Amino acid sequence: MAPTSTSPPAKAQVTTAPAKSPLLGGIGDLDSTVSLRLHALFLPVPRLLLKALEVAGDGRIWLPIPISLLLISTTTSSEVSPLLAGLVAGLVLDILFVGAAKLVVRRPRPAYNAADMYVAVAADHWSFPSGHSSRAFLVAVFLAAGGFPRGALFLWAAATSASRVLLGRHYVLDVVAGACLGVFEAWLSSLLLRSMCARISFLVC
Repeated sequence: MAPTSTSPPAKAQVTTAPAKSPLLGGIGDLDSTVSLRLHALFLPVPRLLLKALEVAGDGRIWLPIPISLLLISTTTSSEVSPLLAGLVAGLVLDILFVGAAKLVVRRPRPAYNAADMYVAVAADHWSFPSGHSSRAFLVAVFLAAGGFPRGALFLWAAATSASRVLLGRHYVLDVVAGACLGVFEAWLSSLLLRSMCARISFLVC
């Protein structure tokens, strides 16, 4: 009688294999290694602080508040703040761009990501790019151009982006791509704002 094989079933081997995005290839592997080391190195950083940065960059805060202020301004005045209008336009672009990129790249989040992450939509299951990073840099660039304290804004944006890696929510490449996307969105929303100012009379630019 032939001896019984003790090798694990093929299905188990497949399910335990590390998941990754085929679009990133070897760069994704290197990024995963570096990100894991950074995450482990900064474990002593208080998680409460990192969670506070996570909340401060959350889209559930940044989208409703500017929209509410914009709506209030339209009911109390005949003129609309171009800063609010441009910021809302940028935040809407951010949702569209980040959601589309996540669904195209489909990079799984780090395996060591804790289960205390809020998932608003299906695209949030994917990791690339970081929506927190793109949103933070969009807001920082746009508000800095509007005269708000540049140093404080970029410090907050950088800290928020770094917290995504330290929390285990994202890889380094995710937050770098998100930051670049946020800067691009700020530039694009500024172009849209200038176009709106030329065409819409109740925008005071």
